[in-house]
Amino acid sequence: MKTIKTLLVLAVFTIATAFTTGPGDGYKVGDVATDFKLENIDGKMVSLSDYSKAKGFIVVFTCNTCPYSVANEDRIIALDKKYKKKGYPVIAINPNDPAAKKGDDMASMKVRAKEKGFTFPYLFDKGQKVYPKYGATKTPHVYILRKDGKKNIVEYIGAIDNSSRDASRVTEKYVEDAVDALLKGKKPAKTYTRAIGCSIKTLGKKSNYR
Repeated sequence: MKTIKTLLVLAVFTIATAFTTGPGDGYKVGDVATDFKLENIDGKMVSLSDYSKAKGFIVVFTCNTCPYSVANEDRIIALDKKYKKKGYPVIAINPNDPAAKKGDDMASMKVRAKEKGFTFPYLFDKGQKVYPKYGATKTPHVYILRKDGKKNIVEYIGAIDNSSRDASRVTEKYVEDAVDALLKGKKPAKTYTRAIGCSIKTLGKKSNYR
């Protein structure tokens, strides 16, 4: 009986840790996001300031190994293809420490990007210095930024849509709705949604996804 109770507690904890219910530490909607300089899979360093003609950015914290991230890869590619030409390119960032999660190192990132045909930068958060500033807790976790002069204003934080694992069940496209609103000069109807995914891995949080 004790073993069954322990397993039930672990199951509830596992489910609970896949969810982020609201904004925590890090940026809030309306904050100005500071620029960063991170290495891309092509070896070049990438900053938001490199995109002088962009109207904003779809920043996605994602990785190679999380099932939720993998389930959203095609959707992330589709977002970049649709909105890059409209001024909102995708900037993907892998926040995981490869020492804590095998398969999230730069070499593996290059392989995955080639396999999937990523059309966007796939950056490595070396030293895990960027994701804490944003307050990202999951992969995937999306932040939409709107350029206002030299400032990047946070306009949306959360999930890509309302079906984390099954694209066929999507009925509400949070990121598309938010970017469409911004392109019309309006504020998104929803500025926060629940990010669903795997916890970002550090040496203190080693884990195997199941």
